[in-house]
Amino acid sequence: MTDGGVMTEASDGKQVALETLRKIPGFEATRAEDFTLERQGGMTNLVYKLDFGGDRRFILRIPGKGTEDYIDREVELHNARVAAEAGVSAEVIHGDAKTGVMMTRFIDGIVTMSPEQFRARPGSPARAARALKQMHGCGKEFRFRFELFAMIDDYLGILDKQKAELPEGYHAVVEAAQPVRAALDANPAALAPCHCDPLCENFLDDGEQMWVVDWEYSGMNDPLWDLGDLSVEAGFDATQDAEMMEAYCGGAPSAAQMGRMVIYKAMCDLLWTLWGLIQHSNGNPAEDFWAYSVGRFERCQKLMNDPAFAGHVAAVKAG
Repeated sequence: MTDGGVMTEASDGKQVALETLRKIPGFEATRAEDFTLERQGGMTNLVYKLDFGGDRRFILRIPGKGTEDYIDREVELHNARVAAEAGVSAEVIHGDAKTGVMMTRFIDGIVTMSPEQFRARPGSPARAARALKQMHGCGKEFRFRFELFAMIDDYLGILDKQKAELPEGYHAVVEAAQPVRAALDANPAALAPCHCDPLCENFLDDGEQMWVVDWEYSGMNDPLWDLGDLSVEAGFDATQDAEMMEAYCGGAPSAAQMGRMVIYKAMCDLLWTLWGLIQHSNGNPAEDFWAYSVGRFERCQKLMNDPAFAGHVAAVKAG
């Protein structure tokens, strides 16, 4: 992109942020010169860091096109506030359940995580596990219950309505996952408030503590979903998985605990394949979502076809 193109993009972003800010109580008189703006990462939303000087730094999130089809903003706002009260997330300054606009306080002195950062920063899998455990054990309730197989059905319904293409063999893999469903149903976990979408970029690390942000998909869920999903998103190897699980479990995990985590590694790919296809169908330009979905689907198939996978399913079923 040319320098002129960059300027146009920055100017457009500032204008959108300014128009949004002026609808937030306390910010009605904001002028363009009152703050600087920096675009942050985000696959479906516009996310900006706003700096008004001093300690007045915020994150402004403007929801992306089509997200209202599968995200309940009232639930998200409630859960984000609970997570902040639990000490694991940023303070919510403003939230509008109708528009989905949210503003949170910026956390200073942190690094936004990525798979590379999880490899480079010693102890980061353990810090992430401790942050998740703090959320899971806070004793508070999230609105919404994250139901894996019901969500798969819902996403398939959205895609069917859009007449969208699925990767070849998707329905067969859903059918092959029925023993997984039976094992989980045989020994249901105590539900806890869970993030449910622990992308690396949703973890902020200062080297001693991690915070977790972005509660769009959060709900009451089996806590080990969060660990399995994080392992997939961060590309953890066996050593990182062990560090994460030992920090979370307070020692070596049982076969059933490790089995749940591994099962959810496959199931999160099965679910997020469909999420990616919805982004593709909606024309989201953030990345090549068809390639994203096919990649996740192939990874799911590979793990489910691993000879060790049946043993993990059996361990979960046995409890």
